[in-house]
Amino acid sequence: MMDAKTLHPLHQIAETPSHRLLLKQWLKEEEHILHRIALKETQVDATRREITQLYYLFFIFQSTLLLLLYTVASGSSFLCKRYWIPSLCSLVCSLGLIWAIRYKSDNESHLQKLLERELEDSSVLEKCVEELKKKGLDFDLMKEVDAFRRAKSLRVESKDVRKWSGRDFVVLFFITVACLVLGLVKIILCS
Repeated sequence: MMDAKTLHPLHQIAETPSHRLLLKQWLKEEEHILHRIALKETQVDATRREITQLYYLFFIFQSTLLLLLYTVASGSSFLCKRYWIPSLCSLVCSLGLIWAIRYKSDNESHLQKLLERELEDSSVLEKCVEELKKKGLDFDLMKEVDAFRRAKSLRVESKDVRKWSGRDFVVLFFITVACLVLGLVKIILCS
């Protein structure tokens, strides 16, 4: 029969229980990671849809408020004296929607970081599986498995200094729109 060195590395792995078990475990873990990646991608997409719905809701609310006030305001001085009531309602609802947008944006950012981490894990595991398949019996279980575990456990997550991001500009835009609507409420009711 052929010597172990001349066999293809996959044949060597098939004949060695420890290498075969490790390959099966890693392939199973790779499958689990790919499942988690798909789940995280679905969650990120769902969160983005919710953020888009909140954007629509904000503009629909503001435009409906302005249209209602415009149809109600027919030069009544009573409404002009009480313009602060619809303004306050508009402000409270706008701030609630802006908070929801910010919350969902932060949630999306967190999910995106988790997705990147899963992708990184998948990449490391894929490299290890390829090494095992290439080397066969030359794959040193103790050294390589320890290197894989170290790569996973020594991952350093740096805390970036918080800078202005696109989400911050979106929130600032919505606050500006809410303030403009407050001004428009007074103009509509008092003109």
